Parts: sequence; structure tokens; C-alpha cells
Amino acid sequence: MFQVIGGRSEQAVRLLAPRSAVLVEAVRGRKSRTDPVAKSKEGRIKVPPPVDPVEMVVLKERYTEYKLIMRALRLEFKEEVLRKKYEEETGSQAEERARQEAEEHRALMAWNNEENLRMLKARILRVQKEAEEAERKKIEAAIQREQEQQEFIKEKEREILQLQEEVKNFITMENLDQRIEEALDNPKNYNFAVDKEGRVIKQTVLQ
Repeated sequence: MFQVIGGRSEQAVRLLAPRSAVLVEAVRGRKSRTDPVAKSKEGRIKVPPPVDPVEMVVLKERYTEYKLIMRALRLEFKEEVLRKKYEEETGSQAEERARQEAEEHRALMAWNNEENLRMLKARILRVQKEAEEAERKKIEAAIQREQEQQEFIKEKEREILQLQEEVKNFITMENLDQRIEEALDNPKNYNFAVDKEGRVIKQTVLQ
């Protein structure tokens, strides 16, 4: 209920009144650091409530057990959520992936077997060619040695024939007088000079 003053209500009077200052409602707040201690609390010593040691040990054990249980439950719930999420996302995909991997493995094994067989055939062919090449080189070396031996024998035969021909011109006790007479009848002058081509360019006259 508003009081009527001179035909106007109390609320209207307040609204029409000049605003000289801001009206702040007084409320109870916190004390500042500089406020003194209340008179009713002067000389009072604040003592914490007593604690039972046995009760504190029991509370600590129970709190530790509580933390362990809650941690185990959180891990269990997390693992279950992740497992369900993984099964939902990769259930059918995992089966399809496993089937594809099995088919790919079979295909790779078949290709590997074919490649091994091809390499084995190539290796056998290469070994056969190497054996044939070694045998051919061995035969060629034997033929070459035989030819060299024949050439050596022929060379020695030619040397023997040449030596036999030269033996005919050797001076022996039987033809010594005859060779002396031939040398006197046909004197030879070995005092001569030759050029680079081997031609005689200068020769002395026999006396």
C-alpha cells in the first residue's frame, strides 16, 4: 500500500523528487584487511577441533580405496566404450580387410612360387651355358697347346735341317787342304763400308 500525500502517492513523490545523490542500499559484506577485530571476538583463541588418530587412519584408508575403485571403474568404462566404438566402426570392415589380405597373400605366394621357378630355370640354363663355355675353352686351350707343340716341333726340325746343311760347309780334317786352296783362289775383301740400307758404298782394294 502506498500512502497518498496531497493527492499524490508516495511512489510518485519519490519519482518526482530531485535526485541529488545515489541511494545505495546498505548490505553486509566482507571485512577488509584494515578493519579491527570485532569486540565480541577480542581475546578469543581459535583452536581447531580435535582429530581422532584412529579415525584419521581409517578415513585415509577408505579414501585411498575409494580412489582406486573409482579409477578402476573409469578405466573399465573407458575400455568398454572404446571397444564398442571399435567394433561398430571396424566390425564388417575388419572381416572384409582380413578377406582381402588373405586373397592378396595367396596371390603373392603364387607369384613368389612362379618367380622362384623362373629363377631356378634361368639358373640351371646359366649353369649349363657356363659348363659348356668352360668345356669349349678347355678344348680350345688343348688345341692351342697342340698347335704350339706342333709349331715347336716343326721349328726344331727346320733348325736341324738347316744345321745339317751348314755341316756340309764345315771345315774338317778331310777337306782342310781343299778349303785352303779355294780361299787362296777366291780371295774376299771384308774391308768395306755400308750405308743405312746395307749397300756397300766404300771398299778397299786387295793388295
